[in-house]
Amino acid sequence: MTATSSAFATASSSSSHSNSSASNSDADRQAITDLIYLYCRSMDRRDIPLGYTVFHDDAVTDYGEGFYSGSGHGFIDWVTELHASFTTHSHQITNIILQIDGDRAESESYCIVALRQMDGDQLVQITGWCRYLDQWSKRNGRWAIDKRKLVMDLDEVRPVTPLTAAPYGARDKSDPSYDLFAGRWR
Repeated sequence: MTATSSAFATASSSSSHSNSSASNSDADRQAITDLIYLYCRSMDRRDIPLGYTVFHDDAVTDYGEGFYSGSGHGFIDWVTELHASFTTHSHQITNIILQIDGDRAESESYCIVALRQMDGDQLVQITGWCRYLDQWSKRNGRWAIDKRKLVMDLDEVRPVTPLTAAPYGARDKSDPSYDLFAGRWR
């Protein structure tokens, strides 16, 4: 984990509100939600240090039989390499259901994952609609995932024809968003 990734993860989980229970709950809710969104960013930009900030060092994941089961950081390493075989991908989080109890929390996040790759001369898109079932803890003032289970609801593979010749975002730190955020995740 880089110092800037660590600093951002710590800053995003710190409360800038008063010490009231409601304010802490709001700050904790926002910190966890931010990490869920940063997970998607880490996937789409293939940003390993950022991905590590979402999981505690001892976190475990279960993405389903035949896909991946193991450590959170191991998953980030493995899936970043897997994503190299795709031409582009996009992870979108929709509904987040979150329950916080002190320094523990559970969340269910609906996710749409679209990945494109060449199959011979044909561009194909793999789309999955899934949910992340996460158990969280706050340690030393920092929220992160302890345990993640992926539940797949729907998936498909289909041929596609791109509608635009516009340039796509970069799948690394050369993406223009890194400049926008002044190198926050470099």
